[in-house]
Amino acid sequence: MTAYEKLAAHEHETWALAQVMGRLGWDQETMMPRGAAAQRGEEMAALESVLHARRSDPKLGEWLEAAKAPDAKGEALLRHARRSYARTTKVPAALAAELARVTSVAQGVWAEARAKDDVAHFLPTLERVIALRREEASALATDGALYDALLDDYEPGTSSAEIGAMFDRMRPRLVALVDKVLGAETQPAALSGSFNAEGQMRLSRKLAEITGYDFSRGRLDLAVHPFSSGSGSDVRITTRVAEGDPFNCFYSTIHECGHACYEQGIAPEFAFSPLGEGASMGVHESQSRIYENQFGRSRAFSGYLFEQMRGEFGDLGIGDAQAFYGAVNRVNTGYIRTEADEVHYNLHIMMRFDLERALIAGDLEAGDLEAAWNTRFLKDFGVAVDKPSNGMLQDVHWSVGLFGYFPTYALGNVYAGCLMQALRGDLPDLDAQLATGEWSAATGWLREKVQVHGGLMEPRETITQACGFEPSEAPLLEYLEAKFGEIYRV
Repeated sequence: MTAYEKLAAHEHETWALAQVMGRLGWDQETMMPRGAAAQRGEEMAALESVLHARRSDPKLGEWLEAAKAPDAKGEALLRHARRSYARTTKVPAALAAELARVTSVAQGVWAEARAKDDVAHFLPTLERVIALRREEASALATDGALYDALLDDYEPGTSSAEIGAMFDRMRPRLVALVDKVLGAETQPAALSGSFNAEGQMRLSRKLAEITGYDFSRGRLDLAVHPFSSGSGSDVRITTRVAEGDPFNCFYSTIHECGHACYEQGIAPEFAFSPLGEGASMGVHESQSRIYENQFGRSRAFSGYLFEQMRGEFGDLGIGDAQAFYGAVNRVNTGYIRTEADEVHYNLHIMMRFDLERALIAGDLEAGDLEAAWNTRFLKDFGVAVDKPSNGMLQDVHWSVGLFGYFPTYALGNVYAGCLMQALRGDLPDLDAQLATGEWSAATGWLREKVQVHGGLMEPRETITQACGFEPSEAPLLEYLEAKFGEIYRV
């Protein structure tokens, strides 16, 4: 075997083991008995130790030095392997295992604290997670930029300075749009009533099928915080149900289908390699956000959803499809990021971005996070946080150590805006198709332009090649201003 062939075989087995670890994580958030948390933490730590040893094996360094790629796929594989090896060898094995153990247990502690609105119950665990991630960032950072070292895990090639500059350009137009919409005379009515859980799950499954999600290679379950897990032939999604808010369930399902369809759409020959997953979390979020918003909350598809909901639940208390479209896209200053309308959503991300940068830099400590969150939320949204589950305890991300992840949601929105502009140019009859519940042309376009390539290209290259132009925030902002200006007549 050549050095390249040895490396490729090693990567294949490493990625297969990583899939097993991912399945343990899925089980933990869906079906694992509550009393098994400590044991699962030890299992995750043990698996992480095995993976860390494989990813930092000195033989990898030798193979990487000698390997010659046979083709473009091979060049991409070597690029990913070099990056992984360089990062893994900087992080001590004991630290990697402890991070896996602590964050596994932390998820359950966070869920308990969230259910009880008890910040004090969560703080010791959060402090430990932050300390470990700071230690990891210190090992990885080459220039003292701790947060950038963590951001690189989720969006390679992007810096916090670039993200911050993009947010600075976006914020004034978003704030101006919020002010116009909330001050408008036209205010759509909200959906109200009770919608049984069984009906929500039936319709969620139908929505998943409409997006192209393949249930022969996946499943739909319930979780505290919706997520997608897995790749290739085993990609699982979750949603959640609130009987007074069916949109939460439906749009969480559609969002996670965007992630899952990306993973299911990657070329099969990339399986069990770093090419067999999304190019980055920003590119991943571009798929989930375009499925959820530009397709799912469009006027065309909301009319279809209106009829489906009436068939499942009877009279909705909303007279027609136009009023329903307003309800689907109603702008209001809510607490919860995952339930936020498109106008407010990126402002939620900007707040978290600033807070987590301060946490990693040591400018903000865990014990002061609740006060900092509440102060910033009141400043940005004009509403006082009423309870921790509507504040700093609402998201799972920090409990499982995902510092650097949040900005990729906003970057995904930006990428989605670019993709939608290009897609509409190629599919002029898109609205007519969405109005009948037919997504295959739109999702087929995304599969061909983005999904099939997996990690073959760098993130920005993936979007640039798909769109035919360099990504920027302009298409997203123009889309938001046009859509909500029309709905609210401003």
